[in-house]
Amino acid sequence: DVLSFEKNFSRFCNSKFSIGCANGTDALTIALKSLNLKKNSEVIIPAMTYCSTAFSVINANLKPILVDTEFMKSTISITDLKKKINNKTKVIMPVHLYGSVININEIKRLIRGKNIYIIDDCAQAHGAKDDNGNRVGSLADISTFSLYPGKNLGAYGDAGVITTNNKKFYTTIKKLRNLGSLVKFKHDLVGMNSRLDSLQAIILNHKLKHLSKFNSKRRKIASEYDNKIVNKKIEKLRYSKFSVYHQYVLIIKKRDKFIRYLKKSKIQYGFHYPFAIHQLEVFKKYFKREKFPNSEMLAKNGISIPIDPNLSKKEINYIISKLNSF
Repeated sequence: DVLSFEKNFSRFCNSKFSIGCANGTDALTIALKSLNLKKNSEVIIPAMTYCSTAFSVINANLKPILVDTEFMKSTISITDLKKKINNKTKVIMPVHLYGSVININEIKRLIRGKNIYIIDDCAQAHGAKDDNGNRVGSLADISTFSLYPGKNLGAYGDAGVITTNNKKFYTTIKKLRNLGSLVKFKHDLVGMNSRLDSLQAIILNHKLKHLSKFNSKRRKIASEYDNKIVNKKIEKLRYSKFSVYHQYVLIIKKRDKFIRYLKKSKIQYGFHYPFAIHQLEVFKKYFKREKFPNSEMLAKNGISIPIDPNLSKKEINYIISKLNSF
């Protein structure tokens, strides 16, 4: 069942290989470990992402370097990225945050001729495509996905998957997720116990068939929001052309007042995420005195509104009219 899901997911992403694992955080850690880099090699990540992106770098004995997101976008700023690349940079780890896809070709152009890998964090971008229509999961050296229940493609518990077109990485990743072993009792590497559960694979196989349909529903809702939410107090983030809108995020200057209004109107909301990486307690010593204004603005003023593909027309119209009267 795991094998059949891996095959189907590869076909879906247009990648040669897929390797199931226990969760998205492990997917990132295993992907980094498979490169076998020198301790403290630098890995560039965006300052606005989930903590797992940063934790995986540290858990792989590497050094996270932060780059700001682009203004009014959820993805890493290529202009700022350029400034951070040096001879210690070994990996660039962009995140397709909220399902919006970063231009990986542009990153490839930046690092041409340099010995730098790209691992993209696709935890919120199952089924998304870049601007040329190529599927996420086939764009980088290695791609990682979380299959947590709340994702666009979610299991009924923790699960993750890694994709690559590189046979050598594929073999190493397969060993790393299974205690360093491909054959029972033969351990070539110090690995992790991070297998994808067969029961989850059955569920994922079933849900994969419906992913494109649900993603297109998300796109439809997002385009309703784009066109019909008209309120000077509400700004909208810019998403990539083939985004899958894992989250639909608004920018509100008076967020507390807005939250009270949403509660009163019985409209659900969320924060993705209320702190940028350098603002988290655990990282304050790592990134002393560093400033990432766009990521900080997202953390302070960003709020996610409902984008569930099962929302009814009536619910969508209700949300729009309430937001327009704020």
